[in-house]
Amino acid sequence: MDRHATTYADVLRPTVRWPALAYDAALVLGGSLFVALAAQVAIRLPFSPVPVTAQTLAVLLVGALLGSRRGALSMLAYLGQGLIGLPVFAAGAAGPVYALGPTGGYLAGFVAAAYLTGWLAEHGWDRGIGTALLAMLAGNVAIYALGLPWLSHYAGAQALALGLLPYLAGDALKLALAAAALPAGRRLLRSR
Repeated sequence: MDRHATTYADVLRPTVRWPALAYDAALVLGGSLFVALAAQVAIRLPFSPVPVTAQTLAVLLVGALLGSRRGALSMLAYLGQGLIGLPVFAAGAAGPVYALGPTGGYLAGFVAAAYLTGWLAEHGWDRGIGTALLAMLAGNVAIYALGLPWLSHYAGAQALALGLLPYLAGDALKLALAAAALPAGRRLLRSR
């Protein structure tokens, strides 16, 4: 692995301009499709408008693997796909009505989370389990920082009970999985 590469995606990035741009575009599209697939792993909770999904894990991994700019662009592409009607949101939902509904703040938070997690990975936070966990936690906090205030417009004071508390255990598991995978992947790349 090139020791100057700042993210996983930089390891294989071509040095020639046009192939590099095509590579970046493919990563951005691939990241958006990965999140779209993860969104289809969705469990609706009867008491909450916020489904349990694998999206947050995918968003954080995309940010860490692709870096701040490509990660955020992937999430913007994902949002754009959903806004134009492609069934990429949780459980195949799509359209502006869904994007502006109770979970819209979480969707916007994906952009911030991917950027932040990517920025931290670019600065070495994906190299050890402890720092990778902190990077994933920071990204997850960014999702909630935008998601909960938006949800409160629909749920009022119940936003924490409907949009945060039921998800903490699952989020802890997702963060631990991502934090363990990133340093292990770096070691694997170095061994080749």
